[in-house]
Amino acid sequence: ICCFLYCIILLLQQQLQRQAPALCALRLLKTSPATHSDAIATPALDGAPKQYSPKIQQLVNDISSLTLLEVSDLNELLKKTLNIQDVGMMPMGAMAASALPAAEEEELPVKKEQTHFTVKLTELKAAEKVKLIKEVKNCIPGLNLVQSKKLVESLPQEIRANVSKEEAEKLKASLEAAGGTVVLE
Repeated sequence: ICCFLYCIILLLQQQLQRQAPALCALRLLKTSPATHSDAIATPALDGAPKQYSPKIQQLVNDISSLTLLEVSDLNELLKKTLNIQDVGMMPMGAMAASALPAAEEEELPVKKEQTHFTVKLTELKAAEKVKLIKEVKNCIPGLNLVQSKKLVESLPQEIRANVSKEEAEKLKASLEAAGGTVVLE
């Protein structure tokens, strides 16, 4: 209900802004010089509570006592009477996001997705050591069994560097199937 009342207030403010120059000129013409000083209220002091007219207070009381259906009808009638077009409401999350200053938005770090990885063998299962040595030999071109055995026995070791995500995941899957523990960095 509060949001709806706020919308009604905004609609009324828009209508008043459109008609304000004409209303002010009309009031000035209707007031005589003797009553002209009565038409213009003295401004309120800073910090003093604002005094609202009884008409406004009664209107607020009437609107706040309406049911949702009555508020909907009131909104529809006000739009028709004041010839106000529907304006899409911005979701609350979008309002909060749009409230961020541009400077803060620029400062937020942009996370780049990592495209190249390093495949690192960190541990092995002792029971599957031979199987892992053979798989390491297959993963690294130009490596013989002796070199592959030394590499597996001196873990953690880098198997391949600067490989695509797809290739890194394939290597990881094959080495883990052979009994190793692999980390992608």
